[in-house]
Order: sequence, then C-alpha cells, then structure tokens
Amino acid sequence: MATPDQKSPNVLLQNLCCRILGKSEADAAQQFQYAVRVIGSNFAPTVERDEFLVAEKIKKELVRQRREADAALFSELHRKLHSQGVLKNKWSILYLLLSLSEDPRKQPNKVSSYATLFAQALPRDAHSTPYYYARPQSLPLNYQDRNTQSAQSSGSMGSSGISSISMYALNGPTPTPQSLLPGQSYQTTGVGDCFRQQLGSRLAWTLTANQPLQTTTSKGLPNTVSRNMTRLRRDADTSGAIEITEAALVRDILYVFQGIDGKYIKMSNSENCYKVEGKANLTRSLRDTTIRLAELGWLHNKIRKYTDQRSLDRAFGLVGQSFCAALHQELKEYYRLLSVLHSQLQLEDDQGVNLGLESSLTLRRLLVWTYDPKIRLKTLAALVDHCQGRKGGELASAVHAYTKTGDPYMRSLVQHILSLVSHPVLNFLYRWIYDGELEDTYHEFFVASDPTVKTDRLWHDKYTLRKSMIPSFITMDQSRKVLLIGKSINFLHQVCHDQTPTAKMIAVTKSTESPKDAADLFTDLENAFQGKIDAAYFETSKYLLDVLNKKYSLLEHMQAMRRYLLLGQGDFIRHLMDLLKPELVRPATTLYQHNLTGILETAVRATNAQFDSPEILKRLDVRLLEVSPGDTGWDVFSLDYHVDGPIATVFTRECMSHYLRVFNFLWRAKRMEYILTDIRKGHMCNAKLLRNMPEFSGVLHQCHILASEMVHFIHQMQYYITFEVLECSWDELWNKVQQAQDLDHIIAAHEVFLDTIISRCLLDSDSRVLLNQLRAVFDQIIELQNAQDAIYRAALEELQRRLQFEEKKKQNEIEGQWGITATEEEEEEKRIREFEESIPKMCSQLRILTHFYQGIVQQFLVLLTTSSDESLRFLSFRLDFNEHYKAREPRLRISLGTRGRRSSHM
Repeated sequence: MATPDQKSPNVLLQNLCCRILGKSEADAAQQFQYAVRVIGSNFAPTVERDEFLVAEKIKKELVRQRREADAALFSELHRKLHSQGVLKNKWSILYLLLSLSEDPRKQPNKVSSYATLFAQALPRDAHSTPYYYARPQSLPLNYQDRNTQSAQSSGSMGSSGISSISMYALNGPTPTPQSLLPGQSYQTTGVGDCFRQQLGSRLAWTLTANQPLQTTTSKGLPNTVSRNMTRLRRDADTSGAIEITEAALVRDILYVFQGIDGKYIKMSNSENCYKVEGKANLTRSLRDTTIRLAELGWLHNKIRKYTDQRSLDRAFGLVGQSFCAALHQELKEYYRLLSVLHSQLQLEDDQGVNLGLESSLTLRRLLVWTYDPKIRLKTLAALVDHCQGRKGGELASAVHAYTKTGDPYMRSLVQHILSLVSHPVLNFLYRWIYDGELEDTYHEFFVASDPTVKTDRLWHDKYTLRKSMIPSFITMDQSRKVLLIGKSINFLHQVCHDQTPTAKMIAVTKSTESPKDAADLFTDLENAFQGKIDAAYFETSKYLLDVLNKKYSLLEHMQAMRRYLLLGQGDFIRHLMDLLKPELVRPATTLYQHNLTGILETAVRATNAQFDSPEILKRLDVRLLEVSPGDTGWDVFSLDYHVDGPIATVFTRECMSHYLRVFNFLWRAKRMEYILTDIRKGHMCNAKLLRNMPEFSGVLHQCHILASEMVHFIHQMQYYITFEVLECSWDELWNKVQQAQDLDHIIAAHEVFLDTIISRCLLDSDSRVLLNQLRAVFDQIIELQNAQDAIYRAALEELQRRLQFEEKKKQNEIEGQWGITATEEEEEEKRIREFEESIPKMCSQLRILTHFYQGIVQQFLVLLTTSSDESLRFLSFRLDFNEHYKAREPRLRISLGTRGRRSSHM
C-alpha cells in the first residue's frame, strides 16, 4: 500500500515529470519546478473548453494513424464515461491525454516548447474598449521622433486597448497558434474569430512564429547575435566606454515603461525626457530605437502624475474623479501588457534563451508590440494637457473636443472615456429634470443655485446657467430647457404650493442611469436624449401654465392691467374723472387717500367695472405719489394694482413701476382731453350769452381758433397712443401669451410689451426731449383753460352789470322816474370804456399764448420728423396734415423735404 506521502500532489507531479522526460529526479528538477510554478499560478489555457471537440480531435488522430478500431473503442468508452458522471473535469483529462499522446512523435525544441507553454498559459484579458481589426497594409512602421509630443499619431491601426499587441511582427504575419505542446495539428480559425483571441494567445503567436530558426555559429549562437557582438567589440571606445547588450536594454526599457529609471536609461530632468547614458557604447540605430521606446515611460509618467494629484483632490468633483478613474482603467490595460512582457523576459532568463531567437524579446519587436499602446498613451497625455485646470462640465467639453477626429480608433478611445466622464453630468441632469433636486457640492453642473434668494424672486434670480460648465455636446437650447424644467418643478412646489408628484406631472418614464444613457447622448442626440429633454420640458411647462391660468387667473389679471392701469375701461375712467374733479383741483397736501378710495368704489359700482371678478376689484386701489411744492391732486393721483404670490413673478416690481409711469402719462393725456372738452362746452354755452357784446367777438374767435388747434393735436396724440401703441402692442402680447410654451415666454412677451409702450409713449431716455416738448404742449392747454376762464369770468361779469343796469333803468321808468341820471350814465359809460380797453389786453394774451403754443408744436414736429421710429414720423404728418406749421417753420420744411426725398429713393 502506498504511503500518504506517495499520494501527495508534489510526489505525483514529480513522478509524472520523470516518466515523461525519462530522467531521474535530480535531472528533472528544473522541469519539475517549472511545472509546480505553472500549476500553482492563476494561468488559464486559451483553448476552447469543449469536451466533445477534444474527443473528436482524438478520434480524428486515431483515424489518421489508421487505428479505426481504437477510434470506435474510444468513442464507446467516452460515451460510457459521459453517462456515468464519475469525473468532474472530463475535458481537462481528455486534453491532457491528447497532449501526452502527441509529445513523443516530435523532437521538442527546448526554447520553442517553453515559449509555447508560456504563451498558452497567459491569463485572459478584459478590454476596456472594443477591439478593431486593421489589415496588414494599414500598419505603418515609421515611428515618430521621441521629442514629438503631439497627441495625434502619424498613422492609424487596429487597437484592442492599451494592452493590445500588433497583429503583425516585423517579419510578416504571424502563424497559426500551436497547442500546449508542440507537434499537435491545430485547425485554423476564421478571420473574425482570430482577431477576438485573448491577449496571451496573440502575443504567443508572435513569440512562437513557426519559421525555421536562424542558422547558428559553431558555438550555438545565432549569426545575428554573433554579428552584433562582433560589431560591439569593434566599435568599443578605448576610453572606457561601457558595452551594453540589447538584452540589457530590453530589461531597462521594461522598467522605463513603468516610469522607473533603468541601469542605463534614466530620466533627464533638464531635458524632460529619458536618455541613454553618454558612456554607453551603442550603435545609432539601437540608441534611436531605445529613445523611441522610452517615450512610453515619459507618457506614462505624465498621465500617472496627473491622476495621482487629482485623485486626492476632493474639490476636483465627481466629473474629475470619473476622468481619473477612466485614466486608471486605461493604465491598468497598459500594465497588463507590461506584465506579459515581464513574464516573457523572466521565462527567458529562467530557461537561458539566447537573444536573437524568434521567441525572444528584442527592441524591434517591442516597437511593434507597443505601437498601439503608444498611440493611446499619446492621446491620453494630450487629454491630460487639455484638461488641466478644468472641472465639471468644462472638463467634459474638453474631452468631447477630442472626439472630432478622423481616426476611428482614437475616437473610440475618447468616446469611451467621455462616456465615463459624462456619467456624473447625466446623474445631475436626470435628478434635476425629474425631481427638481440640485446636489452639486463642487459646482460642476451647468445649473447654479443661489440659496440667499427669497421665494418671491425664485424664478428670476435663484437658478441660473453656468455657461462655462455647459458641456459642448449639449446645445444652449437644451441647457435652457433643462434649466426651465427643474425651475418649474421648484416654482410649483415652493411658490404655487402645488405638491403634485413629479411622476404625475411628467408623463414619461424616468431614465435609468446606465452607460446606455451616455451612448444615447453621443450617438443619438437628435432622437433619444433630445426626446427625453423635450418630453419633460413640454409636460412640466404645460402643467405650470395650467396652474397659473386656472388656479391663479394669470390671464384675467393681465386683462385687468389693460383695463384699469392702461385706461382700457373707458366708461369707468370718464366717470372716475368726473367724480374726482372737485377733489383733484385742490392742493395735493389736502387730499386724503380714504376719500379717494371711496370715490373709486363709487365709480366701480356705477360702471361696467362692477361685473369684474371680486378677486380683481379688491386688488384695485388708489395711490398718491410724492408731493412737490405747488402740486395739485391731478399731479399726484394714480391707480394701483396689488399683486402677490405666483402672479408677482410676471408682474414684478419693475413691471409695476413701468405700469405706473405709463398710467401717469395716459392720465395726463386723458386730462388734457377732458380740459379741452370743458373748453368746447364753455364756447358753446357762452357764445349765445355774449352775442350782445359785439366788441368781444374777436376775443371769442381767437379762443375758438386756438382751442381747435389744441383739440386737433390732442385727438391725433390720443389716436396714436390708443390705437398705434396700446392696441397693437396688446394684440401682439396676447397672441404671444396664447402661444407661449413656458413661463419664460410669457414673462419675455410681457417685458417686450412694456418696453414697447414705454418707448413709443416717449417715456424712455432716448425720447426725453420729445416728452419735454409734449409736456410743454400740455402746459399750454392748461394755460388756455386758465386764460379762457378768466376772460369768460370778466365778460360774464360785464354782461351781468349791463343787464342789471338795463333792468334798473326799466324799473325806474315803470315807477315813473327818470331811467338814469346823468351821474349814473357817466359811471356806466366809464365802466364800459374800461372793459373795452381791457379787450386788447385779452387779445394780446391770447396771441402770446398762441405764439408760444405754435412754437412748441413746431419744435415737437421737427423732433418727430427726425425720429428713428417710423410711427412717430407718420404722426408728424397727421399733426400737420394741411402744412399749417410747415409754412411757419423753415426747419420743418427742410426736414419734411429731406424725408420726402429719402422716402422716394427707398
């Protein structure tokens, strides 16, 4: 019976090695140690783990040896073994039997067999990026100079990640992979399957090219090695130069690839590059090849330094950390390649492989195998340079800029990195548009929040766009919609106190935060990503406008502004003026707001305003402006409309101040119309009374002429203000509000409406001179009212005295007395002469008033004709339709003529 020690795995393995090699334990010690190392490693064979495939190979091999009976027996035994289920690893046993059966039929090549064993036992690699196949013709071997630090390569070729190996060695295409042990015939796989093989097998194909070995010298060394060694000895410097073999350079280069200084290749801080020691006796070709290879170490150091610094920086943010993670992932693939190369070098050292054999590592082979990794590292280094000092969306934009390249492999690498970098941005975005939440600790998202802003200014000031953080793959229109979606959700919750869940508000499915979202973002912007943004935008904005219109009556309040503050309710305004006239003619300091409020309520009850909603009427109020010395009630009276809650977002304080300015202007213009109406009433009423005073007819005629000019002016101004300004602007506003897709459209349309009426009513800073002239015209109308009131008062008093004198005269005659005495007649004649002497003064006063008025109007017309606003120029035509003022003002004739010529050329 065997002892327990004889059944241990080590003893069994040693016995197996001795039996296969036919040697003693001492002679097979080296192979035994290698077998222990292979079995104890994590290596896995790259062949397909298919039990039936191996069984078929065994049967075909038996048939090829003309052993059909053995093949049938094997098939029957395999069937029975498969049905019993005693063994677990049937595939491994069959594979081992197949390999052992093939070994004695071929003289093993020591180096080739161990290289094959090494190659077949490489670990499976997991690529971070897809592998692309490049045809042999597309593989250029012209390498760029070491000092060239461009991120773009001079040629493009297939890549399977940083750990990829070139598919073709310097001597041409690599052969079909061999089996675990030499001598087995292996079926050639298809082209598509071939390029999907794992990293280890691809490297093995290059290392174990099935080509005849180079002829060796009598000492067993290859001719190429012998020639190189001879050349090194011949070129050696007699001054103590160091002779370095290519194998030593290969070992140093592998350290340099990791950013570690080698024995002969070190980093030069002054020149910022790796250099070979000056004492090294190397040929120019070897030195140049070494410098080209050392560039990978320089690129690796650049990338590694960036990731080490930024990975510890919390302020770099989630986007920056994702970028560092993507760089780490690419460096991990690069380290896999280095581990393969180090393993090969270690294997060659253990087995004593001579430099120059096909399976050995050389500088020229390293150039080919590191071609793709060098291109990728250059791209990563260029990204690192371009992303310095950037974070958040700005960093994502910098990465996205490198996707605009014609090289599909480089574009694939950058897009993969971009998908990782943009993942935090997508998380921010979806959280914002679906929940209205903004968790941006490091200020990386393009939506910024100001926590100090109060609720009443939430829509206008709390949320803004950080334009520098908008990724370049998101358009400005998309970013504006994203801002509006989240802002609308917060506005509904905080200002409208609407706690409706977002899921009911937005009838779309919340997107899962997966890499597919990033793919949608970069490959299908017009459909997938754009569709999500548009759906959330339209649903949220529609819901918000419905709440404002139905719950808070936004449109009704807008119409109330038009009716009351812009004097659109004509019967109400006229009746209010009639009721307020006795109060407003008094000094402004004697007015009381509660009295005016009572009059306002009376006017509301007496007109059609009473049929408005109580919600609107309770907001209507009286406001008294700041009083200046000499002001009357007309100068300080104003209507006010109280706004609060969500509607205050549209009717802001600035908007209400604009409404107040426009109301004061319209109220003053309406008062001028009201005054001229009273003047015309005075003319009609007093014309018959003063018919018996023929000497007064000239004064009445002058008053009538001047009043008619003023009436024409005011009527044309009222027409311009009411129809060309207010009605046209209101119609545009109402159409825009009806078509508005979000609250910002309504706010913008309303602001345009106010700006338009402010500008065209001459209330802006550019029209200050015109407004001063118009106010001067209004002042002349008030002067005419005062002058006419004084003239009529004097004329009526004179008429009254004359009637009293005639009445007294008749009364005396009835009583039988003299009608008048000489003294009374003399006094009457004296009084009449004094009145007749005052008439020229009245006429003179009216002429002066007419002269001032016409001069002001002429100056106003000159300003109108030079205005840039076409409607104001048309207004000057209507004001001077019969060229009455043109005949009196030379400047007006020049301006009108010039304008006419300009119009004729257009």
